[in-house]
Amino acid sequence: MVTVPPALAAAATTSALELGLTTTGGMVGGAAVGMLGWYRGHPASFDHLIGPRLRAFRRRWLSYVGRRWSDILLDCDLVSINRRTDGMVVPRIIKVRSASPSIDTLFVRINRGQTPTMFEEKAEALAHALVAQRVAVMKVKPQVIALVIERTNPFDADPIPAIDLPHDSSEVDLSAIELGDDEYGNAWTQSLIGQHLFVAGATGSGKGSLLWSPLRGMAPLLRDGIVQADVIDLKEGMETEVGAPIFHRRAIIWDDAVETVEAFRDELKERQAELRAQAVRKFTPSVATPLRLLQIDELGMMTAYGPSSEVRAVLKLLAEIMTQGRAAGFGVCGYVQEPTKDTVPVRELFTSRVCLSVTSQSQVDMVLGDGMRLRGALADEIPLDPAHAGIGYVVQQGSRTPLRVRASYQDDQDIRDLVAFVTAGRPALRSVA
Repeated sequence: MVTVPPALAAAATTSALELGLTTTGGMVGGAAVGMLGWYRGHPASFDHLIGPRLRAFRRRWLSYVGRRWSDILLDCDLVSINRRTDGMVVPRIIKVRSASPSIDTLFVRINRGQTPTMFEEKAEALAHALVAQRVAVMKVKPQVIALVIERTNPFDADPIPAIDLPHDSSEVDLSAIELGDDEYGNAWTQSLIGQHLFVAGATGSGKGSLLWSPLRGMAPLLRDGIVQADVIDLKEGMETEVGAPIFHRRAIIWDDAVETVEAFRDELKERQAELRAQAVRKFTPSVATPLRLLQIDELGMMTAYGPSSEVRAVLKLLAEIMTQGRAAGFGVCGYVQEPTKDTVPVRELFTSRVCLSVTSQSQVDMVLGDGMRLRGALADEIPLDPAHAGIGYVVQQGSRTPLRVRASYQDDQDIRDLVAFVTAGRPALRSVA
């Protein structure tokens, strides 16, 4: 039996009494038709603004109500017995949030004598009882916990193939470079103009996909000299060797890496002087003033683990680049395993962030912002295996809702194809290594 919320029933009753059944029915029907038209005409904005509320309402009163909810907690030994009445006391749901089709967050007032740990110990049993992939438990405040329920995994076990190479520079929108898919089945795009990208993930999480996907999406601009990318790969160049010819500069040892950062900063200063002389506040990407990207694979090697005196110098250079470079067309993409402030002191200067599979709950909020795990970004629950590589969460600008995404996968042949496309008919590029 479906229970109608008292507030909704009261509103409908009042409208029927004051306006009549015909008028009330027409209003309800008109609203339904309008919402259906909105959904079909612009599903993205509908799901962003209306979808979460409708999902939360539907699931609150269909999936997590009455006897069904009581039976689930009873089966998982998460109810209490009132010693005076011998009656069963069930933890009460006080709010449901459904930010995406696959993630629900239940805010639950637990019984006296219960602790969040009791629910954590039963998380696996709860997941099976709720027919969910997994359940995470978080303390919200005294006597209130949040059950973050991952209902389904929207991505197949097979990786998302590399996107098709765009053929002409006019096909590329630097404010929406395709990196993979989101949980709705739409293309996941990210702006690389006026942004600094931070990607965090444990070994095997798929960070490499997010090094190559942006380059693939900008391939015609790289070929035509409208974008120039430098890379620092201090893992002996293993990640970037196959694609080395497409980089403007490439450094694989410490001294060359420091030189690359210094040269990048010096170019920024030259660009700023040029724009100032022309009385231009923002640049337009062109062959004369290309978008400049500095990709640093394993950022922690540059910001924490190198020689201490030189690390301080590098941090100063990076801070200068990241605070001044956006308007001049200079961006930094950093990839790191350990996203703590000790490892990456300049973390807060990154404007766009992706959290792949990480090793602790606290790292999720470090990367995406306070409260993002509570809102459904269960990045620490993503298995570290090939079937889940490249899966993570982002928080888009203007939103406080995590979006689950998966980066497209590039194998060595895909990278060779990218190199052949970018370098066809142009002179060899420089390499510092």
